[in-house]
Amino acid sequence: MATPSFVAPDDQDAVTELLRAQLEGLPARSPFYADLFTEHGVTASTFAVLDDLRKLPFTTKQMLRDSQAASPPLGRHAGTGLGDVIRVHASTGTTGKPSWVGVTRRDATAWTDMVARAFRTMGATRDDVVLHAAGLTLFVGGLPIRDALERIGATLIPIGTGASEKAVLAMETLGVTALHSTPSYARYLAEYLRARGRDPKEFGLRKIFVGGEPGGGEPAFRAHIEQEWGAPVTEGLGNADMAPVLFGESPGSGGMRFTGGRHVVFGESPGSGGMRFTGGRHVVVELIDPDSGEPVAPEEGASGELVYTAVDRECCPLVRFRTGDRVLVTGLAGDGAPLIRCSGRTDDMLILLGVNVFPSAIRDVVQGMHPRTTGAMQVVLPGKGPRVEPPLRVEAEWGEEPGDRGQLAHEIEAAIRSRLSVRAAVTLVPPGSIERTEAKTRLTRMVPQ
Repeated sequence: MATPSFVAPDDQDAVTELLRAQLEGLPARSPFYADLFTEHGVTASTFAVLDDLRKLPFTTKQMLRDSQAASPPLGRHAGTGLGDVIRVHASTGTTGKPSWVGVTRRDATAWTDMVARAFRTMGATRDDVVLHAAGLTLFVGGLPIRDALERIGATLIPIGTGASEKAVLAMETLGVTALHSTPSYARYLAEYLRARGRDPKEFGLRKIFVGGEPGGGEPAFRAHIEQEWGAPVTEGLGNADMAPVLFGESPGSGGMRFTGGRHVVFGESPGSGGMRFTGGRHVVVELIDPDSGEPVAPEEGASGELVYTAVDRECCPLVRFRTGDRVLVTGLAGDGAPLIRCSGRTDDMLILLGVNVFPSAIRDVVQGMHPRTTGAMQVVLPGKGPRVEPPLRVEAEWGEEPGDRGQLAHEIEAAIRSRLSVRAAVTLVPPGSIERTEAKTRLTRMVPQ
């Protein structure tokens, strides 16, 4: 069983006791888990040591949607009523319909502790002036990040999204040292500046914190953002249903580690090349085979899906929640903690003749051709997927120095086949043809045939 290796050795006994207490009280608080445990023939006594987690049933996102549909607004899985909730966030997933996430006062304090720990790991300090360019609405990367940066003591500029003109004004006048946004917005803002004759480097940013979507861990995409701004990029990984940031990366570590004490949190530190688990005693993380559901030892080179169990969450006390996040273990830190990179989400994955492909990986290939390409691309799908008949249709923008465009298209196709083992048909389109966004970028679009 791989579970204990994600929990610091000094924390294992405490985590076991806290989780045992959580499970003992869970059926009385949550009708969903009372029924689920009965259905699978397990009780709280089934769990005695961390290895016993594998005996408990998984919780999936669809289960949570069904739970809320059956018992709105928070669902049968909720451990508290709306009267104990001080804030509600949401996760839309692929359906576009919000899945509500309630946060009690204790949950919110835990989130702030975890996210602050992750951002400290990612390099944030009280001396930073942070341009916070993430949605200050239902998005868990908005208000909770604000709370955490204020906890650290950094100076926060809550620009939100859709306000690039104000973002530029803030950078011109307030001595901004760091940007927090999605990877898409970090690139968008650089393009916004260049379209107005400005060089992003002139603003002197020293740190760029990204999260909320794939991109920050893609080598070519990250290198492009770093080159544009002249500042290192660090990435955080989180989950709306559990906590905003769940892994963090220490300098030179090559991955993220859990930084959230007894809560769920991941974040990344400059120059480390990955993320390590930073959630301490607040969550137990497993790595599983996404097909069989069996545990995978988080050893270097291993890959799988992240699964989270809340140790002391009040409103959303999820047990073995399948995140859909596919990760690669890039190595081990000096203390043996696994270091990871997120390669994509199960919801986004495409399958061509049995080969799994993430659109973000195709973007990294296209970005690697910059400045012959702009880096912008979309996969054009005939239907919902995930199964797609080859060749995979890809549209990519040519850049300032494309050379022979026919040759460039062939080179992109060859690179996709070489790196990702799938056949693609690439169509080059003019710069600016593919939609830009200040929020999450859509890497696919459906065009039924």
